[in-house]
Amino acid sequence: MHGLVFPLASFVGITILLSFTLVLYKPSAGPTRAMRIGWQEWERISFNAAQEIERPPSSPTPGEDKNTDWWNTDADANSDSPSVSSLPLDSWLPMLPRDTGISEITVRSCFMDHAFGYCYPDTTPEEGKWTRVERDLQAKNGVLYMAFYYRRTRRLDVPLITDFMLLGKDETHLLPHPVDEWRGVGTSVREGVIGEPALYLWYRLGPSMYHLNATQKDNLITEVDVVNGEGPPFYGFEKMTAPLSTARSTQGENAYMTFRRGNKIAPRPKPLHFSHQGHFKIMQIADLHFSVGHGHCKDTGLSPCVHGDDETLALMGRTLDLEKPDLVVFSGDQLNGQGTSWDAQSVLQKFAGPVIDRKIPWAVVFGNHDTQDETLTREEQVKIMRALPYSLVETGPDDVHGCGNYVLAVKSPDPSRTQLLTLYFLDSGSYSSGVWDWFGFTGTEYDYLRQSQIDWFLQESSVIPMHEKPWHPDGGRDFGDVWRRAESGKKRQAVERTIRKPNAIMFYHIPIPETYSTADIDIASNKPLNIGEQLDAQGSPKKNEGFFEKGLLKAKENDVGGREVKVVANGHSHLSNYCRRVLGVWFCFNGGSSYSGYGKVGVDRRFRIFNVTEWGEKITTYERTEHGEIVDKIVLVGAGGPAPYEG
Repeated sequence: MHGLVFPLASFVGITILLSFTLVLYKPSAGPTRAMRIGWQEWERISFNAAQEIERPPSSPTPGEDKNTDWWNTDADANSDSPSVSSLPLDSWLPMLPRDTGISEITVRSCFMDHAFGYCYPDTTPEEGKWTRVERDLQAKNGVLYMAFYYRRTRRLDVPLITDFMLLGKDETHLLPHPVDEWRGVGTSVREGVIGEPALYLWYRLGPSMYHLNATQKDNLITEVDVVNGEGPPFYGFEKMTAPLSTARSTQGENAYMTFRRGNKIAPRPKPLHFSHQGHFKIMQIADLHFSVGHGHCKDTGLSPCVHGDDETLALMGRTLDLEKPDLVVFSGDQLNGQGTSWDAQSVLQKFAGPVIDRKIPWAVVFGNHDTQDETLTREEQVKIMRALPYSLVETGPDDVHGCGNYVLAVKSPDPSRTQLLTLYFLDSGSYSSGVWDWFGFTGTEYDYLRQSQIDWFLQESSVIPMHEKPWHPDGGRDFGDVWRRAESGKKRQAVERTIRKPNAIMFYHIPIPETYSTADIDIASNKPLNIGEQLDAQGSPKKNEGFFEKGLLKAKENDVGGREVKVVANGHSHLSNYCRRVLGVWFCFNGGSSYSGYGKVGVDRRFRIFNVTEWGEKITTYERTEHGEIVDKIVLVGAGGPAPYEG
């Protein structure tokens, strides 16, 4: 009996202690209580940053300004931008805007991945929670896991960070005056990197939120990130000069700290539209195969050619300046995979750089290598790309196989905004399960377009609006002088007019088997409708759910018939650059656009151009080579092209 007294007393004592601590004890927050606010209440403070995001003017009412093109008055260009005041303080969301500053930052090293929840700095209710920057400072370069942690204070009287510096152990004399505004982080950002001198992070504290003026608010540090390699930082971020670490292996790359001042919302593209002359040009860029670093040149006679990614970006820029497209489509394998795209975010920040610099709208479909390294899912990649300037990339519906199944419309320049061209984008996947997968091998078979994508495509096709063809802009006075000038001096000939859907072009990466079928015969020349070369082996998947028969051949222009999709544009096969018509549908390969992807000496890198004219009725294609030459020009659809298929 006496042996039970001590255990029973211990149990009662612990119960009382827990009850007091968890239920009865109510600590006082002291005089700071009135200054603390939860993130849900953040929009009550005086920042009102959501109102400061630059937004386009509202669309004018009809008749308000007939001299302004409708795409310059669209009100929804930033419709998907989040409200800055409604974002949680304690989440690392580098792609989203912030109106709250950072009050403290530190560095922590760990023998385990920080994602497991270990190694976090201590958190107290008064000082606020630490937020981890979910990027390893020493990926591939060090023996430890290292990460930045920062705090977004709930208090209005706490000084906020306005600047950063990275200094060596004996370089504190380089700190700008007044020196007492600077705070140092005690852990070197290179801890665990063998052979690297120590480097320490210093941060400058400025005014508190109570005392910020407009200029200081714009200079406030609102987010921190890390980029691997020599590519650019994410849009709106600044890249520090000194690397956090330098490459110590063949797979490693220099790592850099980046940060954002204030809020910089990526500009959105104008709605796609034809010119006043009825033209719209698309430039296809296929199979970049970019890596975290500079990339390596493959199979090219270009000399010197050392850094494949860098040479490709330069070639891309020159071609964009020659062609001046209205839209650029990256048709898959933007990432090289194969162990070289281990930090996909850093690759995604650079591949569209020349297009973004020229303010050209761009779209993307995924290839089989884009998620091969599995660092970012397709959905995560879309989130990053949507936050980049001038991006038109969409995730697509959740109940359709893959990610990135979406439709873009190209409309007329007159106030009617008639849809004159439809662009379909589909995800042809990566790799499907094969027999060898049971033995531990993956990526043995290419993926393929699924039934859910067929159903989605037919549903989208069914709601495409029809219009009278041939279409021409209205010549009425209320539509401006440009239309009267365009129609002046012309005699309208009696032509057969029909009600049909606009022509459509479709993009996906991996070709379907019918891409390699026998070409249609041109009834005028009695020759196969085929131009260009096939130097690759057939690259279609073994499995097939009938996308050609059940999808492309079923989608009609109208009840009478005719193929809605006139052209399918593929990537994937770097040495194939032909266009071939099969049962009325043109299948066109781009060929390789990148020195970082495989090729063949003597076969130029190239970009395919689709020049759509006559208000969508005529589609001409050609390829612009690395030497600036135009090759294999052919009219696919419309005047000067082959007769429509009548099967």
